[in-house]
Amino acid sequence: MALLKLIPSFKDYLWGGHRLVDEYNKKYDGKVLAESWELSCHPDGPSVIANGKYAGKTLKEFIDAEGKEVLGKNCQRFKDFPILIKFIDAKDNLSIQVHPDNHYALKNEGQYGKTEMWYVIDAAEGAYLYFGFKKEISKEEFAKRIEDDTLLEVLNAVPVHKGDTFFIESGTMHAIGKNILIAEIQQNSNVTYRVYDYGRVGKDGKKRELHVDKALDVTRRKPSVPKSSYPHLADCDYFTVDKLNLDGRVTKKLEGEVTDMTFTSILFLDGKGTISSCGETVEYQKGDSIFLTAGSGSYQIEGSCDAVITTIREKQDLVRIGMDVGGKNTKITLENVSDHDGSKELKASIDIEDGLTEVLQSIAGKVTGLLEENNIPMEQCLGIDVKLEDTISSIVPLPVNVTFKN
Repeated sequence: MALLKLIPSFKDYLWGGHRLVDEYNKKYDGKVLAESWELSCHPDGPSVIANGKYAGKTLKEFIDAEGKEVLGKNCQRFKDFPILIKFIDAKDNLSIQVHPDNHYALKNEGQYGKTEMWYVIDAAEGAYLYFGFKKEISKEEFAKRIEDDTLLEVLNAVPVHKGDTFFIESGTMHAIGKNILIAEIQQNSNVTYRVYDYGRVGKDGKKRELHVDKALDVTRRKPSVPKSSYPHLADCDYFTVDKLNLDGRVTKKLEGEVTDMTFTSILFLDGKGTISSCGETVEYQKGDSIFLTAGSGSYQIEGSCDAVITTIREKQDLVRIGMDVGGKNTKITLENVSDHDGSKELKASIDIEDGLTEVLQSIAGKVTGLLEENNIPMEQCLGIDVKLEDTISSIVPLPVNVTFKN
């Protein structure tokens, strides 16, 4: 099956409005609809398939049944489904918050960190959001301003308009302001550290939890520079996002191709029409989310629409770890896969007379230290080549090619 129409999961956070029901055809009977998770395999809010033989099943159940090949070769490097796509209706201000990177989140939360992008679908006159700091501040000043409620004075308030795009890297302090409607594409994570929430209380009548200590650990306390991803709206190792527009008059049809390298997600922000692939045709309207499996080949969109298309590209700047484990003469090398002159080497001492657990912990610690020293995230590693004096067959959860010394 190549063409899946998805039913979202809904969130009724206290700052939300009702536009997603009134204008975007969401089937929801609550008073507040803050977010609709349109493409999600996250356990906190999975998408459900609306059509075909998997109708009523979650997207994750479909992937489990059909195999990860439906995601494409570029997704094989991810343990879990890589992204989460949402509509966000901010009737009121969201909390001031920050997301950790993968290393910190995996260590402290048991899930990945979050880099995300926002596409502004609509914004009221005078609307703004917070994006980084006006100036660089110290960790001590950051903590003091959180404590005495003066943090907003040093945050960068940015006026927003329909069509604006923001790329929010992990570690960036940010918040969506009131009266803004956004399409968000992010890593598949639900980790958020709040540092300021306007004194609001939750459904239990208590002030919502803040996560100050963790925010102090992960926040980059300097101005954030807007990142250009031309010709894309956004482009990073986790997602590539492009804009699609058919006006229904001059341009009424688009033909595309879904290769075996990546799936394609299409989120319709406006319009109506049909989308066809592999002999299947489904209707779309404003607010719909369509998932095309990797390798499904050509597809056609007809009608009028405003949409964002998300794919997963090949990872850039990959490194491979080489290890020659020989006790005091152990050598660990980081080699840039695309540039063999860009290798870095560490000589380490490991007591191979210790037990297996101690040897593994020592080797893993040396590798992690070298990666952190060179600011290389673990997920950037293509794999590990190991030469061992002992019969150790695996070290860290990466593809490992092990050879043994005579």
